[in-house]
Amino acid sequence: METPGRAVGVIPARLQSTRLPRKLLLADTGRVLLEYAWRAACRAKSLDEVIVATDSEEIAAAVRLFGGRAELTGEHSSGTDRVAEVVGRCCADAEIVVNVQGDEPELEPDQIDLLVASLRNEPGLQMSTLACPIRDRRTLEDPSCVKVVTGTDGRALYFSRHPIPCVRDADPEPLLAGDSPWLLHVGLYAYRRDYLLELTRLAPSPLEQLERLEQLRPLQHGAAIGVSVAEHSAVGIDTPDDYARFVVRAGDCPEGRAA
Repeated sequence: METPGRAVGVIPARLQSTRLPRKLLLADTGRVLLEYAWRAACRAKSLDEVIVATDSEEIAAAVRLFGGRAELTGEHSSGTDRVAEVVGRCCADAEIVVNVQGDEPELEPDQIDLLVASLRNEPGLQMSTLACPIRDRRTLEDPSCVKVVTGTDGRALYFSRHPIPCVRDADPEPLLAGDSPWLLHVGLYAYRRDYLLELTRLAPSPLEQLERLEQLRPLQHGAAIGVSVAEHSAVGIDTPDDYARFVVRAGDCPEGRAA
């Protein structure tokens, strides 16, 4: 049996953030926020290595302090481009690359394993991503919550900020409580290395520009994107209130306490 190639997790880590300044270095729990995502990725059985890709020497120093590997990058307009720079420079032997969000401290490692397995089991996929069922109307109607529709083969048909599919002649409420037809897209991605490098050389697509959704670029260019469905997703930290709630949860969890 052929031995699978290496799978590498890369966490793009930008120092500046608009709604919560310097959020990846917040440390009210005794650990910087970024360390939680790094530790979760390190627990994924499918990853051979986890690297932090950052534009900040301050973040790089914090990563080295908690025992991680950091690679400095140039300026980039997206986390995907930042990941691709490090992968192109440092990961020539990688087969699969997982883009892990540094502001999701409660990421479940088995969800990373799910995406890596998807690519290894389906040679026709260029990339894979995650979704979970939408159970409430607020999420369904919130344009900041991205929805995805899949085919019978589990591949992405479209991503949108609008509720898709649209229920023309009925109230969606009863459907939300049952076998919900709506999927919330979760921003965790796995790529074949060569495809990731190809993707970042493509110009932004018209659909991507209209919806302001980067994942529409590969879809419009014809990529096959596998969508794995999990029951729950990690909560991203975007605001001071998000972080305050996480600090409380971390205090109740042994993994959340400072070492």
